[in-house]
Amino acid sequence: MAGFNRYCSRPSTNRDQIGVFLNMNTIFFVLLSLCAQIMCCQNTTAVFPDDYFGIYSGTLEIHSKHGSQSIPMEFHFQPTDSVGKYSYTLVYEGDFGRQERAYHLIEQNKERGEYVVDENNGIILDDKVLGNRMYALFEVGGSLLTTFITFEDDTMIFEIVASNKNDRRVTFADNEDKTEVISYPISTVQRAVLQKQ
Repeated sequence: MAGFNRYCSRPSTNRDQIGVFLNMNTIFFVLLSLCAQIMCCQNTTAVFPDDYFGIYSGTLEIHSKHGSQSIPMEFHFQPTDSVGKYSYTLVYEGDFGRQERAYHLIEQNKERGEYVVDENNGIILDDKVLGNRMYALFEVGGSLLTTFITFEDDTMIFEIVASNKNDRRVTFADNEDKTEVISYPISTVQRAVLQKQ
């Protein structure tokens, strides 16, 4: 016990004071660096859609039960003269020639991330935007399709997953309510990583 008391009550030396001073300086500079990084990140946070306008191009990979194929693809995303309305064009090239699908992305409620894609032919598709990602789910010709569009610094990732509703699998849980669950096997996956030009 005497040894313990002697250790705890020993007078501080200049070396101790210097060590405490250095530790305080180190902590101060670490905190200062963290604050600078946080402020930097906040200032560079991308804003949808403004920070993602541009022309993106690359290759679309299509995988289905019929096999796989690759075709050149472009995505053109530009502002228009109308507030809250954006030009949204998909371009495909292949044996069928060049196909351009000129759509518009229209803002419904920006704060809630609610948009629609107007295909300019009477078809309107609802889209949800969270951060740098767009989500859509729709049904056409007996198939369910989910689309994901993700914007990165200089790339855009385009994905579509499709399932035929007729191929659905229905099962029931082993509980009192016999909960019904319907599963839809994926029939087609399309994915492209497009580079900003």
